[in-house]
Amino acid sequence: MLRPITVGLDGSPESLAAADWAAREAQRRGLPLHLVNASVWQPHDVPAAEDLKTQQHWALRVLRECEEDLLARYPQLTIDTEQVSEPATDVLLGQAEKAEMLVLGSSGHGAIAGFLLGSVGQHVLAKAKHPVVMVRANTRSAAEGDTGEVMVGLQELGTRAGPLLEFAFRAAAARGATLRAVHAWEPPPLYGRGPEAGREAVEPGGLAEQQEKALSDTLQPWRETYPQVTVVETIDRGAASGVVLQAAAHTGLVVVGRRVHRPAPGMRIGPVAHAVLHHAAAPVVIVPHD
Repeated sequence: MLRPITVGLDGSPESLAAADWAAREAQRRGLPLHLVNASVWQPHDVPAAEDLKTQQHWALRVLRECEEDLLARYPQLTIDTEQVSEPATDVLLGQAEKAEMLVLGSSGHGAIAGFLLGSVGQHVLAKAKHPVVMVRANTRSAAEGDTGEVMVGLQELGTRAGPLLEFAFRAAAARGATLRAVHAWEPPPLYGRGPEAGREAVEPGGLAEQQEKALSDTLQPWRETYPQVTVVETIDRGAASGVVLQAAAHTGLVVVGRRVHRPAPGMRIGPVAHAVLHHAAAPVVIVPHD
């Protein structure tokens, strides 16, 4: 049974943009689309004092109107809807378990208020076991942006990069797009400092060449699996967040990872994911990995 692409729909412009993006992605991949609404989300056009029945009626109308609009534009797409009277966090995490990916608007009304400003958004991004896509309501998420490069930021190379590369190569293949693989590196703390250390790093056989080879080796099996995908390798010395954001400036889709077992408290999705969620204009995919 095919796993659907699922959209959390709350009626906001951002969630509608997410639904439109998800519909195109589902059509490209030959997957069904599932629209879900949790009735405990506060609708953006219903006063807070209205009772639950009114909210549920509103939610069903939002689902129906979105489904009708998408079917009119994507008639071959299989779409179903679901309205659930449970807390939004529980609903979205449960839906993510059953979906190929979960797609959310970059901001919303009520429980989800921005990428990381609302507790629901934080919990979903931090705990979902499958990819979560965040979509802004802008021209970069519209149809014309789908043909841009797919960019994947690789903090770790080798087998740990597998889940990110699997998602990124599939996305690039489905779009017929170039894949840009970006890796940032910095010398280890005990490595020398100053001009002499910098020269040593870029000399033949130095750290820079070692990192280039490691990136090439990591990508090679995926190049063989997806020979139709053109791959551009970008490697730079510096902080990962800055390098990835610079590379993401003109891409159509940004793919970054989140460590499932992150020992450090606080920033539970990691600094690179945190940075792109706040600053990248393109849709952002957070892929959990070991």
